[in-house]
Amino acid sequence: MLIPNEKIYPNPNQPRRVFDQQELVNLAISIRMNGILQPITVRETDKGYELVSGERRLRASRLAGMVVVPCIVVDVTALKSAVFSLIENLQRQNLGYFEEGLAIEKLMNEFGLSQDEVARRLGKAPSTVSNKLRLLNLPKKAQKLLLENGLSERHARALLKLEEEDVIPVLERIIEKKMNVTQAEKYIEDLLTQKNSPKRTTKRLFSDVKIFLKTINNAVETMQSAGINANLKKNETEESFVYEIVIPKSEAYKQQAIKQS
Repeated sequence: MLIPNEKIYPNPNQPRRVFDQQELVNLAISIRMNGILQPITVRETDKGYELVSGERRLRASRLAGMVVVPCIVVDVTALKSAVFSLIENLQRQNLGYFEEGLAIEKLMNEFGLSQDEVARRLGKAPSTVSNKLRLLNLPKKAQKLLLENGLSERHARALLKLEEEDVIPVLERIIEKKMNVTQAEKYIEDLLTQKNSPKRTTKRLFSDVKIFLKTINNAVETMQSAGINANLKKNETEESFVYEIVIPKSEAYKQQAIKQS
């Protein structure tokens, strides 16, 4: 059917959120010269005709100034329309991985489908659907950074292993060093190994103790350089470090008197 462009409204369950404007302009030029070679798919509703699939062609036809659009009218429910729209975009293989996850989540929430039911309708393994949904657990800022820097879904999945507070710093490091997937995965695995290593924790603690002991030594040396005859006695046992600082009272009072005068 040739349907007036103005009577066709977008699919509310369209999974794609981003449309490349230059690609639409190029498609509009082609449509203006050759027409729409593949009709768009719509379903009739009380409001007119709801788009089922072919939003890029519909948008480009409007840019091209087409008054009527060739359409195939199908008799489907809102659920099937949503599923068809998602399937079409998935088959094009350029739908963003976060867009896929959001579309799957919407199918489940609005139509009461389980993960297994969504997987069956989309022809995907349940584990694939589960992984798409898990990506939505990443912070919104991380999702934005991943997309802006053209990082892959595998980059995103690697970040899921981290605690939430570690995601952004690690991701910024990956972007700064322009790590590929293999490098990013190894970097994250190394971080997790170091973080969970008891040996590293002990070493860091010992390093901190050495700093404290050095501070005590410096404090005694400072007193000695000021003329206070402070004496430091050190003893190390299997269980502890024993530090004894002896400051003669006469020296302490003497210094105090000098300051007061």
